[in-house]
Amino acid sequence: MSEVVRVETKGLLFDMDGVLISSIGSVVRCWHIWAKKYNIPNADTYEVPHGVRAIDIIRSLRPDIDPLEGLQVIEDLEIADTSDLRVLPGAKELLESLPSERWAIVTSATRRLMLSRLEAAGLPVPGRIVSADEVEKGKPDPEPYRKGAQLLGCTPDECIVVEDAPSGVGAGKAAGSRVLGVVGTHTLAQLEQADWIVESLEKVRAEVHNGGLALAFAAEKR
Repeated sequence: MSEVVRVETKGLLFDMDGVLISSIGSVVRCWHIWAKKYNIPNADTYEVPHGVRAIDIIRSLRPDIDPLEGLQVIEDLEIADTSDLRVLPGAKELLESLPSERWAIVTSATRRLMLSRLEAAGLPVPGRIVSADEVEKGKPDPEPYRKGAQLLGCTPDECIVVEDAPSGVGAGKAAGSRVLGVVGTHTLAQLEQADWIVESLEKVRAEVHNGGLALAFAAEKR
């Protein structure tokens, strides 16, 4: 069951993978290759923590190696593997309906990987980006979303974060933003900290209103 919600905001801060683009196939394949290369136990069944920066994953798995070297390897693998990358339902239509100054992408991918995926997917590149290599601390730390709000000339509480992963939901809430969860990589129950949850961005409409945005969406009842 769902209910129609209407809410105003100054800007939208989108995660990328799992919200705008599905890259899960590439992510899983590439991390299994990486895990084998770096002798991680049970490499073939390693489960990648979604929504976490690659460099933080590398530091947790192999604290003994140069993390930038490990990052270069996984980044090259993922950029080369785009065979089943796809735009998620409603993402392109929603982004194209937004004024450019009212949205940003805040991602756990590096800028290089993010630009590669947006190009492969045919999605617009925003003028405002916060990537994994532009913050000291990644999600679930609030730093990325605080920076995203700043790029829009807003405070975090004036923005709505759009996320698919618990780490990102936590980062948005810790920054002081309201959070719209999107079901996909995680279940409704796993996104319970979000203020609202939708099945996909097909359920979201936006229009310019009072110098900001008015959103309407079908939120899942909990």
